Amino acid sequence: MTREEKQLLQTLLITACDAYYGYRAPGFTRTRAFTDDTPHAAVHSTAADEPTTDISQPLQAEKRPSLNSIAAQIATCTRCPLARTRTKTVPGMGREHPVVLVVGEGPGHDEDVQGLPFVGPAGKLLDKMLSAINLDRRTNCYIANVVKCRPPHNRTPYPEETAACGPFLAAQIQVLKPHMILAAGRTAAHHLLATTAPLTRLRGRFFSYGDIPVLVTYHPSALLRDASLKRPTWEDLKLFRAHLLERVPDYASLQPAQDMP
Repeated sequence: MTREEKQLLQTLLITACDAYYGYRAPGFTRTRAFTDDTPHAAVHSTAADEPTTDISQPLQAEKRPSLNSIAAQIATCTRCPLARTRTKTVPGMGREHPVVLVVGEGPGHDEDVQGLPFVGPAGKLLDKMLSAINLDRRTNCYIANVVKCRPPHNRTPYPEETAACGPFLAAQIQVLKPHMILAAGRTAAHHLLATTAPLTRLRGRFFSYGDIPVLVTYHPSALLRDASLKRPTWEDLKLFRAHLLERVPDYASLQPAQDMP
């Protein structure tokens, strides 16, 4: 790190501690001067078999990346601590050239066991939601998550974990080239749109990921916890379908959507 970066980090830590204690925190009564790190300094691991937390390591460069090659990299990934507790990695599933990409948060217990996304109770509900607007992971959708390994106890992924998995999702989107993206839940919305805005302010509106329209809605697991979210989610899905009809003419040949079960 450079001297300026270290000083900035010190200032942030002091500010955070002051806010927590309500006064200048113990141990931060004085600031210190820093110097630049020596370029290309060697970094030694204390445990060679421990997953690294260095998320700056690049993905393997490929002339023609494919979903299979990305999945192979995910399977051996140790970019964050989630690699230590996973049973299986969960890269995604669906059509290779989908009309729609659905992005969720991360694998749960069932997904961790099977290595497939959205196969538990929330997945069954997601399938019903997609079917209501004539979408299906077997015919015209691809389903993936922001993080590819299950966070312990199904907790929300930490920022460093979403940052570590981010290049995999970006590579998948580059290969898939979906016409539209449906972001299911806060974690997916925040990651794709690089925002921290509340979900209630994001849903019901279109944003862009590059040149791909993105609509944010509630995660199916939220609907399982709170049935009152079902109606606004259906409104989101109808809006999504209407825009999809405009963007993909062939999509109009599908049968009219049915109300969400």
